[in-house]
Amino acid sequence: MARRRRNELSIDTSTRFVEIHGHQRAYRIAGRGPALLLLHGIGDSSASWVPLMRPLAEHFTVIAPDLLGHGESAKPRADYSVAAYANGMRDLLDVLGIDKATVVGHSLGGGVAAQLAYQHPTRVERLALVASGGVAKEVSPFLRLASTPLADVFLPLLRLPPARLAAMAGIEVLRRSGTDIGRDAEELGRVLDALPDVATRGAFSRTLRSVVDWRGQVVTMLDRSYLTEAMPVLLVWGAHDAVIPVGHGHIAHAAMPGSELVVFDEAGHFPHHHDPDRFIDLLGAFIAGTDPVRFDRNRWRRLLREGRPRPSASAGDEGLAPRHLEVVPDPAPATAV
Repeated sequence: MARRRRNELSIDTSTRFVEIHGHQRAYRIAGRGPALLLLHGIGDSSASWVPLMRPLAEHFTVIAPDLLGHGESAKPRADYSVAAYANGMRDLLDVLGIDKATVVGHSLGGGVAAQLAYQHPTRVERLALVASGGVAKEVSPFLRLASTPLADVFLPLLRLPPARLAAMAGIEVLRRSGTDIGRDAEELGRVLDALPDVATRGAFSRTLRSVVDWRGQVVTMLDRSYLTEAMPVLLVWGAHDAVIPVGHGHIAHAAMPGSELVVFDEAGHFPHHHDPDRFIDLLGAFIAGTDPVRFDRNRWRRLLREGRPRPSASAGDEGLAPRHLEVVPDPAPATAV
């Protein structure tokens, strides 16, 4: 174990930069082996993947970009739709000379990963969607509120020290409250910490409004999920997700033929942070136990022509029972030696 930790510490995960279409794109890359593309959620950055990148880089070429408008990437007045993000990931892979990858996406990044598989099916070998956006309407009331014009009034106040302190104090209260949203207080604090920056706030608002309005999520992968028929798909959710409820994982599992659903029963919206070792082992087993999909144009055409009935997202919002639902208990902590 000590040797493994030394190896991980020696892996360089520093930020690199490349210009694509005139805009600076930040990314991290490490390791050798099959390509693994890690996509973060809204308001987050590639930095959130660093603790997982190091052990994964012992077996894979791991790429973790800052999506446009996030982290150290440029924040222009631009298209922040899920489709545009998917094209951006295709272009980044091209620049890096990577033809195909297993794509792992968290939250917004999950929606981008699914869209990448739809728009550019020859580039995605497997999908791992972690508390993914883009399934059903239900979403955190905070995100609904942040997508309304009211946010244009209140978010700029975070530049003022009293408002900033009040927001951080509120997050601390949530952390101590024992509620589901409190489980993710640290991650929520990281997102709020970046919002006082004007460019970051603008990109955040444009991104959010492309996928959420006051009624909830406005985009869905369900109507095209049947196209993953031959693709290995892993779905990972936290049972206490207060941002995108675990019911969305059940709906996606029912809609994606052959997918595997694993629920971390003590986790919130960030199961890969709640138990990173378990997540790394799960992802490694998923990749080792599945063959990368090979794009078959004839099969793709057949699926498009036949189509499939779209599962009911509204039923899922009310608690649709999943197919083959399995909640996997978090393992007991190991005894220290």
